[in-house]
Amino acid sequence: MEWNATCEHWQAVQTALESRYLPVFYGIEFIVGILGNTAVVFGYLFCLKNWNSSNIYLFNLSICDLAFLCTLPMLMRNYAQRKWTYGYVLCISNRYVLHANLYTSILFLTFISIDRYLLMNYPFREHLLQKKLFAILISLAIWGLVTLELLPILLFIHSDDNSTNCTDYASSGDPNQSFIYSMCLTFLGFLIPLFVMCFFYFKIALFLKQRNRQLTTALPLEKPLHLVIMAVVIFSVLFTPYHVMRNIRIASRLKTWKKSPCTEAIINSLYILTRPLAFLNSVINPVFYFLLGDHFREMLMNKLRHHFKALTFFRR
Repeated sequence: MEWNATCEHWQAVQTALESRYLPVFYGIEFIVGILGNTAVVFGYLFCLKNWNSSNIYLFNLSICDLAFLCTLPMLMRNYAQRKWTYGYVLCISNRYVLHANLYTSILFLTFISIDRYLLMNYPFREHLLQKKLFAILISLAIWGLVTLELLPILLFIHSDDNSTNCTDYASSGDPNQSFIYSMCLTFLGFLIPLFVMCFFYFKIALFLKQRNRQLTTALPLEKPLHLVIMAVVIFSVLFTPYHVMRNIRIASRLKTWKKSPCTEAIINSLYILTRPLAFLNSVINPVFYFLLGDHFREMLMNKLRHHFKALTFFRR
């Protein structure tokens, strides 16, 4: 009786997480993320005149985040009402954009780390990888590569015949094939970019420490060093739990894994907890990569003040 009560408790937790936790968390991400990313896109389009490779990667990152955030209202309604009302095509496209945001973000963040390392070694942007044309080609290649990576996922995501349910990727399709694909996607789409990003941020940290030792004044590079450490920590904390639990969730659906309903409910609950965390980067990116920059923040505020003064003048 005690064991059954525990299972019922975890099953109730799973239901509450789907119907309350996901809509609320996604709602917060939508509101905060839309404001931050819209401000960034506005700043780049109307304030920035001279673009460099970093700006191109960051602009693509903000566009990627905005595309994902626009899908959240449908997901919020889906989980709150426990019913999908938008049809099969929107179900597939919604899930595709969600995963495309995840893996394009990872790759753009990785190339941002490479660009920042090159900027320290080539401060006048003399390296080929720092040229604007090359950054544009890299950005197009990232969008194309992620699209190719995610084509198989469209075979696993499905909605039922009457289109009242839009199941997430880890809960759809043949688990045997899905597990193999998920492991490959985790390795190619997450672990390799994570290794590359950590490598270049480690090189940046070494460079900053050496510069700090050479300076006899106060440590002006202490803030950049802390930002480098924060970037790696945030990247790892947000993305790692999701990939771990996604693979465990798919593995739990395999017939070879004999499990109790209680174990399945626990796995599903933990998997649900990690999903909004993985996409929290869409909210953090504008603050961390854009608005913390003194030059960009000052430029954006000056532009907003100019428009506000012009609006006030015309009202008079």
